Amino acid sequence: MTSSISISPALAEQAEAEAYADFEAAASDAAKAALGTRQLRVGGGVALAVPNDPSGFWSKTLGLGFTEPVTAGLLERVIEFYRDCGMSAATLQLAPPVLPVDWADIRAKLNISVSGSAWVKLAGDLGTVTAASRAAARLDDGLRVAPVPAARAREWAELTLRVFGFPVEHQVEMGAGCVGRPGWQAFAVLDGDEMIATAGLFITRSAGHLFGAATLPAARRQGAQSALIAARAAAAREAGCSWLVGETFAEGPGQHNPSLHNLLRAGLSVCYERPNWRWRERHHG
Repeated sequence: MTSSISISPALAEQAEAEAYADFEAAASDAAKAALGTRQLRVGGGVALAVPNDPSGFWSKTLGLGFTEPVTAGLLERVIEFYRDCGMSAATLQLAPPVLPVDWADIRAKLNISVSGSAWVKLAGDLGTVTAASRAAARLDDGLRVAPVPAARAREWAELTLRVFGFPVEHQVEMGAGCVGRPGWQAFAVLDGDEMIATAGLFITRSAGHLFGAATLPAARRQGAQSALIAARAAAAREAGCSWLVGETFAEGPGQHNPSLHNLLRAGLSVCYERPNWRWRERHHG
């Protein structure tokens, strides 16, 4: 799947890279020490290492290939960083346009393979998305979208992590640290005073990045995520952005991803599907 929309892959990818880098950087020093969090700026992107995260999700490299080409040498620098962090595996999220012609040879040399579902990169100009997302938002009666105050930062972060199945200990400090942090806006859907859905927005350059979108299982199919997309689109446009960017899982045969369809209804278009690549230390003997 591809689209003719005119956002540059560099902006689409680096908005995501900066969002993840800043999210992980927002944790307290104590939480970062407990998680082993480190970052390496490399090749115009960033390598993120969270060696004490049992899910492995937060250890990834993003945004490569736009200021210098993806080569075996560049990826060897990334891999050496992960080894220095005591890690034997990490995810490489490389946009299809930056993959070199000798990618198959590099993969074989460095033991890099496809891992899990591909991600879909989506983007839309905010003129289109603001109008379409507002039209698509159908929040059930009694529910409302609101910005998240600092006093509820940990609650917002904990709900997000629990819905995605991530460990809360220490990781909650990443999300909590983003509420009120420059560049970030946090939103929630409330049923009375109860928080039932969450989402974040990260502003970088001319793009707003849709970061995280979680709804409690019992509160699904009530329009929460469509309303949160509309709220974030309006906030990004107000902040002067031209684009809204997001990612979600690609649909395999027989699969249905509601998040993907919410984003498409909100006026975003598919830029490309991006496989997840996984480096693993090669074990001998």
